[in-house]
Amino acid sequence: MTSKIIVITGASSGIGASMAKLLAERGDKVVLAARRLAALKQVAEQCGAGALPIVTDVTCRADVEHLRDEALRAFGQVDVWINNAGRGINRHVLELTDEDFDQMMAINTKSALYGMQAIVPYFKDRGEGHLINVSSALGRVPFASYRSVYSASKAALNSLTANLRMDLRATYPNIHVSMVMPPMVSSDFAKNALYSTPLPPGGFHSGATSQTPEQVAAAIVELIEHPRAEIYTNPGQSEMVVRYYTDVAAFEENMSR
Repeated sequence: MTSKIIVITGASSGIGASMAKLLAERGDKVVLAARRLAALKQVAEQCGAGALPIVTDVTCRADVEHLRDEALRAFGQVDVWINNAGRGINRHVLELTDEDFDQMMAINTKSALYGMQAIVPYFKDRGEGHLINVSSALGRVPFASYRSVYSASKAALNSLTANLRMDLRATYPNIHVSMVMPPMVSSDFAKNALYSTPLPPGGFHSGATSQTPEQVAAAIVELIEHPRAEIYTNPGQSEMVVRYYTDVAAFEENMSR
């Protein structure tokens, strides 16, 4: 296996940190981006000498472009770029403010757009590369309605990802564009969500069981080795999505019981 240069946003905790450690263990060089310098340095230390931490606010286009430039300066190339940074929110649709909406779109969608627009032109010049956008199963199935605009921001990311892949498919067959859809993840993500509250009694719909950051990270590492357009990191998720789109009304009625 050839060592790869891999950029990961949202790398200071959760899925991002778990990915960084797994990739470093197998010999890849990782460029780690997040806002929290202390936490980022801690993850970099766990990854060893091949890790480069770069403080980055992914909602700032200039920061994302700086991240790309620093990765290229340090390692001479980028093989994989993973847009993983994101934040949740616990608010129903009718409770949302303008600020809530704008913040979720900036963190979860616009930041990934900045990443795509920063790295894909480089991939096109090089003729190859792998872009991975970490979305959510909530972008496909609204099984947690209090995550309203978070789900909407991920649905928008899903659409941007698919359209970019279609744009590149014919002319750049060696540029892979992948979307990853985890279920709920048992990390500090839920605790750090805006208006965070405890999980609802009984958890979530049976098709939306949670995974650990390590499980999701392992699925993404496998995706890097075997690129695909989309993956659900929980094997049962695809069946849930099929049930939802087969009969939306029946699915929603069943969930409300």
